[in-house]
Amino acid sequence: MAGEGVTRPTSRPNIVLIVSDDHGYGDFGRLGVHEGVRTPHLDRLASQSVACTDAYVTAPICSPSRAGLISGCYQQRWGSTWFGDSRFPDHLPTLAERLAELGYATGYFGKVHYGPEQAGDRACPPNHGFTESFYGLAGQQQGRLNYLRHSKAAVAEYGPEASQRMAVLPLYDGQEEVEYEGFLTAELGRRASDFVARHEHEPFFAMVAFNAVHNFCFQLPDHELGRRGLPRFGDWDSAVSGYDAWYEDVIWPNLPHGRAYYLAQLELMDAEIGRILDELDRRGLTDETIVVYLTDNGGSTCNFGDNTPLRGGKYTLYEGGIRVPFLVRWPAGGVPAAVERAGLVSAMDLVPTLVGAAGGTDPMPAVDGVNQLPLLRGQGESGHESLHWDCGFQWAARSGGWKLRWVDGLDPRVDRLRRGEHVDVGTGLVLYDLHDDAGETRDLAGRHPQVVAELTARHARWQREVGLRP
Repeated sequence: MAGEGVTRPTSRPNIVLIVSDDHGYGDFGRLGVHEGVRTPHLDRLASQSVACTDAYVTAPICSPSRAGLISGCYQQRWGSTWFGDSRFPDHLPTLAERLAELGYATGYFGKVHYGPEQAGDRACPPNHGFTESFYGLAGQQQGRLNYLRHSKAAVAEYGPEASQRMAVLPLYDGQEEVEYEGFLTAELGRRASDFVARHEHEPFFAMVAFNAVHNFCFQLPDHELGRRGLPRFGDWDSAVSGYDAWYEDVIWPNLPHGRAYYLAQLELMDAEIGRILDELDRRGLTDETIVVYLTDNGGSTCNFGDNTPLRGGKYTLYEGGIRVPFLVRWPAGGVPAAVERAGLVSAMDLVPTLVGAAGGTDPMPAVDGVNQLPLLRGQGESGHESLHWDCGFQWAARSGGWKLRWVDGLDPRVDRLRRGEHVDVGTGLVLYDLHDDAGETRDLAGRHPQVVAELTARHARWQREVGLRP
């Protein structure tokens, strides 16, 4: 093998962090929950990893969630709660910057979406610690990247509004604008694998942020449509219809073959994850590389994702919106294979956990996350005593098995999500015992007023701590 006999200057582990987009919690082939779900490489990764069963992201939507992940902090600390106020944490060192200081080669491949980022902003990977990068600015394109087209010709063809909504703007290679016409998921996998190959003799950190499986999943290569017997479905054409009417026809439950398109994109993303894992195997780097897989928020039901056995999905503070698959593989680091760990884990924990594994400061100042290596290794419970979410019009707090959730049913966003995304975010104040009811089917607020009072007070203290209230 190419990696046999490689002499490395230190024992610092390589790190590959894979973040998918809107992947349904129940959509793994290994679970056997749904027919037609094929994820052999994620299943292989799971069989070699610790799976954290109570792992969460910091928001039920992508922009603030990604900001929490890259910084290790609750994004509410700088006022990010929902789409309108999401932004990159300019004042904090990122995961990439912390690892670069420890001598890591750093590469970013995929979707960037922290808010309304512009070319050259700190939100762009070259400006927050990544020495190599190939990415698209989803903040300029309604939170998505087109799966097939990114060129000036596509922008001219689609027109100003449709090019933004259909996300066909050129990409960036470092600071340079570049065009790419082809299947983006495959290109991200290829570039990430090439990065691994070129940096096998030094510690490296590769962050791979797939656009998959965000809508619009019907954007598949012609040969994949033919192989699967799926019809071509066109992007929005402003000369034919209004966007809102067109969009209603391309989300659940109206899009014909919608679930099949979604599963195709999931399978193709899985294949690229397999490509990266195979590259690590081929170069003899598997044992000494930490591989992490999670998704940016819960699966999007309007995009045919399925979060079974969890309730709700993207946009909601039900478990289906914020609890995510969280796989960690590190054979040489004492992380066992095919083991599940309970304990409250957050995407914020990636900063102190990965930096700690790399030999950085532990405990780490100025982060809300905690180093989860003891939990992963089975050396005792680490985890969080409690976790909090706050989107302005809805909030939730979890401590132990208890989860308290509140939604302002009169906020216009509640009705907008119900009509525009076919998502029910709930209403009012409810309490669940997740140890007995992970599907959030029984409201226990009336039976346990003392728990409601305790969690309400705990969340109010947290709000004051992060600056959401005086």
